[in-house]
Amino acid sequence: MKRMEPLRHVRAGVLDIAYFEQGPTAGPPVVVMHGFPYDIHSYQEVAPLLADAGCRVLVPYLRGYGGTRFVNASNLRSGEQAALGADLLAFLDSLGIERAVLAGYDWGGRAACVVAALWPQRCAGLVSVNSYNIQNIARAMEPEAPEKELRLWYQYYLHGERGRAGLEQNRRAFSKLLWQLWSPTWRFDDATFEQSAAAFDNPDFVEVVIHSYRHRYALVPGDPAYANIEAKLAQQPVITVPSITLDGANDGVRPPADASVHAARFSALRDHRILDDVGHNLPQEAPQEFAMAVLELVRDKG
Repeated sequence: MKRMEPLRHVRAGVLDIAYFEQGPTAGPPVVVMHGFPYDIHSYQEVAPLLADAGCRVLVPYLRGYGGTRFVNASNLRSGEQAALGADLLAFLDSLGIERAVLAGYDWGGRAACVVAALWPQRCAGLVSVNSYNIQNIARAMEPEAPEKELRLWYQYYLHGERGRAGLEQNRRAFSKLLWQLWSPTWRFDDATFEQSAAAFDNPDFVEVVIHSYRHRYALVPGDPAYANIEAKLAQQPVITVPSITLDGANDGVRPPADASVHAARFSALRDHRILDDVGHNLPQEAPQEFAMAVLELVRDKG
């Protein structure tokens, strides 16, 4: 099993971001973003498909994962959505990329949605798993149907100090359980999991994760540096760039939704697709379909 190496590093805002790059430097740039609790190897098969099609493929580790590090020890280890979006924007800036197709799922999809919504001039197209992936924190305390609440047990667990200690002590076991619950039809082996699990050894992993799952319920304050971005996201801005949205039919945490559920949040929604026998980690479970969606937007851009 080949790891995505060698890694490159770039100073981007408050981070030194570790990332993998593949494909021609002069090709149309595509940034693909992983989620929690996964890593860049979600794109192990997607990246070469895009590179072979002529794309410059960039796969960064999010804050708190892998080789990405905070530059300053005093920075709040925030996992809020505004921070993830700001990191992606800073990544584009640092590499001198004016516009790119942005694609992702879970936390990475949220970062892509944030940039697409607030800085559309930087986004040539968006592939978003779970559709409009910007949190509505003002409504976070409104309960959902019990069967949906059950899927969110891990978030409530992380709200308390018992959960923090549990994540610290059982990073791999906790994450592997989520993989199994969220992708019930994906038969990944131990080697596949361990390849990604190394990313959870990052010294900031626990703090970033805890902050993320507490901030989205307004249980802890955000980083003041991102207050303006969070204020804009609170308005639930419409995404105006060409978009393809994907759902896995067997997603164990975010069940697939009809396109109409999020239609008002996209003014240029191109297509919404539900993939059979696919769970939450869609790019690793269905790499051909994910890559195809990205390439449709790349070709439209061209």
